[in-house]
Amino acid sequence: MINNSSLPFFAHPSAIIDVGAQIGDGTKIWHFCHVSAKSKIGAHCTVGQNVFVDNNVVIGNGVKIQNNVSLYNGVFIEDDCFLGPSMVFTNIANPRAHINRKSEFKTTLLKKGCTVGANASIVCGVTLGLYAFVGAGAVVTRDVQDFALVIGNPARFSGWVSAFGERLQFDAKGNAICLASNEAYKLVNGTVIKLE
Repeated sequence: MINNSSLPFFAHPSAIIDVGAQIGDGTKIWHFCHVSAKSKIGAHCTVGQNVFVDNNVVIGNGVKIQNNVSLYNGVFIEDDCFLGPSMVFTNIANPRAHINRKSEFKTTLLKKGCTVGANASIVCGVTLGLYAFVGAGAVVTRDVQDFALVIGNPARFSGWVSAFGERLQFDAKGNAICLASNEAYKLVNGTVIKLE
């Protein structure tokens, strides 16, 4: 059992935190989670019920992980990402129970601010771009561009979203304003840039 009074983070008594795991200040780890010894979780994260964090997983600051998510060896998550309930990562492209392929784990990268909806599946070896948005139930089999919205199985491009999570409508000159945040964006040669 963890003595929470002496730690800079909160872990529910039912959580298993292996010795050596690095966990940042203000992070909350809820019921029935398992955090492996060689993993890193940043500050001010929320790790929902029944989450598994494998060795060699790195999670940035301000990440929200909903219930029933397993983060396997090779998953790297930058700051402020959101992982919806029961979404799935893989780490081997062609698993077989009778073949040991631990040397073939592939890296999956989630860039700052991206969202993965509930029950979505992220096939190993892909990168989700800055503030990308994966719709609920989507199956991502290839890289997703910055600020792109993808839906379906396999996941397909369905539009652009702002850092605030709102749809962007670009005019003929490639300009858009997020109606929720009033932030400006530019579409240049199929790439979205957030203007400062």
